[in-house]
Amino acid sequence: MSNTSTIKHAAEVFAQGGIIAYPTEAVFGLGCDPDNDDAVKKILLLKQRSVDKGLILLAANYSQLLPYLNDSEISQDTRFSILSRWPGAITQVLPAKSNISPLLCGAFNSIAVRITNHPDVVALCKQTNKAIVSTSANLTGQPPATTWQQVEQQLGDKIDCIIKTDTLGFLKPTSIINGLTGDVIRK
Repeated sequence: MSNTSTIKHAAEVFAQGGIIAYPTEAVFGLGCDPDNDDAVKKILLLKQRSVDKGLILLAANYSQLLPYLNDSEISQDTRFSILSRWPGAITQVLPAKSNISPLLCGAFNSIAVRITNHPDVVALCKQTNKAIVSTSANLTGQPPATTWQQVEQQLGDKIDCIIKTDTLGFLKPTSIINGLTGDVIRK
């Protein structure tokens, strides 16, 4: 399958509530439509991940994050700082809209988001015109998969689509910061 047809197939899987494994900056992620609670529950169950932890959303641009962010709580200056960090390997924790699924934000009133520059994730987000859930492709407690072959080996029969390309080659998962203050949560 060519990359274009792989992205189209992944977008169809996304629309049907399926689980997609895809490359990010350092590791493979598991994703789905953030507005499909059944799909999000499938990922949490698959990973044996606590609902309280929340999940990350990846997007191609800021407008894809707006349905999930309480943008009115972000000042103009702070928004400028937030946007200046992207696209790239920085996940920012920002105020969440009160009406989003608690499966996305866990026990928090904030949500972790990133505008990525991984071309396949950007293409997928553009194809679906939405952000995608992102959590590392592994069972809780296991090291995250860094290749599609590792994803296939660990989780192959439990996911609906794997985008079989490479990560951007970063050695560690992305930093997570408080987008409003700049405080580092995970280096």
